[in-house]
Amino acid sequence: MERLKHVVTQIAITPDCRLSELPLLHRSLLPLLSLASSIYRFSLFLRRRLYFSGLVHQRRLPVPVISVGNLTWGGNGKTPMVEFIARLLDEAGIGPLILTRGYSGGDEAKMLHRHLLQTSARIGVGANRIATAASMFERHGYVNSCDTLSEKLSSPYKSVSGPKDERIGVVILDDGMQVPDTQLRMIESTVHNIDATLPVFHSRMAPSHFFEVKNPHSRLSPRTVQNMVVLCVSAIGFPNAFAQAISKIGPLHVDRLDFSDHHLIQADDIEMITERLGRLKHEFNVEAIVVVTEKDYDRDPVILKQLCCLKVLVLCSSLQIMPLSAWTKENFRMNLKKHLIDSLQEMNKK
Repeated sequence: MERLKHVVTQIAITPDCRLSELPLLHRSLLPLLSLASSIYRFSLFLRRRLYFSGLVHQRRLPVPVISVGNLTWGGNGKTPMVEFIARLLDEAGIGPLILTRGYSGGDEAKMLHRHLLQTSARIGVGANRIATAASMFERHGYVNSCDTLSEKLSSPYKSVSGPKDERIGVVILDDGMQVPDTQLRMIESTVHNIDATLPVFHSRMAPSHFFEVKNPHSRLSPRTVQNMVVLCVSAIGFPNAFAQAISKIGPLHVDRLDFSDHHLIQADDIEMITERLGRLKHEFNVEAIVVVTEKDYDRDPVILKQLCCLKVLVLCSSLQIMPLSAWTKENFRMNLKKHLIDSLQEMNKK
């Protein structure tokens, strides 16, 4: 099963123009995957039509909702964007509720909880997000006055240092969508055709620090891995970005061991990692270190401690808005506020 997942991932990240270069096994799956994608696309179309026609009842939450999704294969920084928006709302004095389905052990939820521990953000995990939201509203309350939210959003930005409103003011949906057979340039073209004035912001994941698996409270500079032999071990949607981020820091050599997205590291995998490290030591005559992502750590921090005689680091990164043209972090903040205020005005009309 792990091999099949790896094959599907390789197909998904391969541009259409290079599909013919894939091995025979990969190409033999293309018709089946294309059919599955067509069925999935039709089901989404049918679902939307049922909602728009009123045949399926829409459930509305009493506060504005921000949906954070991805238009291409997973691993595009959706969870860091959720955290980024949650921090902006917290700084504006608005308590966000993050709703996530908690796939495969809830690694995203664990990471968000650790990062947002000192903020007013709440995290609700569950497949039924309406029920999860209702439970969180009952437990923490919510801001049921649109005027109160509008006032906070309309006020000039300032970091709130006094007592924060513990009630929930905005819901953020960690809402992934995957379109594996659609190229990014087609998506960009469609978006611009919908609205030529649609703001497009560029972001990047910037490594901030490492911490040791044996000591999660440690904080090591990214330069720690410079001139070292590194084995990148990951089970995320787009491991290329992870390996590239490590390479840019300047290690002596970067090797990688990629598992399928959300894969749980097993005892057999630990043996494979140990064997690969032995080969690297033989080749470079130095001890190699293991680097994993935060998601891999949060999925199962205990199993990684089985590499007790080795150095295992966890890479921590943060999302940054790249200041291109007029689209800066402050522009992003103002656009977010504008859309939330527009949403509140629509809610007031109903």
